[in-house]
Amino acid sequence: METNINNPGKAAMVRAMFAEIAPRYDLLNHALSFNVDRHWRKFTVRKLEDVLKRPGARSLDLCCGTGDLSLELGARAETIGLDFCHPMLKLAMSKVGASIASVEIIEGDALRVPLPDAAFDVVTIGFGLRNLESIDGGLREIFRLLKRGGRAAVLEFSRPRARAFRGLFDFYFTRVLPRIGNAVSGSGFAYDYLPDSVKDFPDQEALATMMRTIGFSNVRYYNLFGGVAALHMGDKP
Repeated sequence: METNINNPGKAAMVRAMFAEIAPRYDLLNHALSFNVDRHWRKFTVRKLEDVLKRPGARSLDLCCGTGDLSLELGARAETIGLDFCHPMLKLAMSKVGASIASVEIIEGDALRVPLPDAAFDVVTIGFGLRNLESIDGGLREIFRLLKRGGRAAVLEFSRPRARAFRGLFDFYFTRVLPRIGNAVSGSGFAYDYLPDSVKDFPDQEALATMMRTIGFSNVRYYNLFGGVAALHMGDKP
């Protein structure tokens, strides 16, 4: 499968887009996914549970957005949530302030994280890797930040596996969801960008191959909701 893994200049557009839709981001996420996105995040954390239980474990959630995955991680281990969109981070910080989770929110670029090498037992990125200017660069940054024996988790939209379901989902994802999303969010293009960004993102096997090439071991993935999303995991040897 051919895919564009680099897209110079994409960052400014993505930052502006998420700043525009931040006020209604959570509402639309949950409504347009029929709340399935909550279950995907919980599933991700369950698959990280054994690492998060290690004494003194630390986790980093890249492209944390409004902080939902960061909070799930922070209920189990000391966690940093990082994003480069300030309006999204303001929402994340308000959630953290109302919780008892151990989460610190910082502003930064997932391709140039201002944190030291090998600092984390777990690094996650949920629905953010396809938004980076370089998918390869994002995966390499995750690898750099992990301790040896640490685990990466990439939760992202992917390709439905069953042909009949794929056609139904594609109709919803490309025709119905953008109209509702743009109307409710007030954006003229954000929810048109979503299916386009998924179309250009590596499928399950291609992303697994990229992770192995970078150096991750024991790379595996789990199809969620028939492959609408996939959770890729890999360990740092």
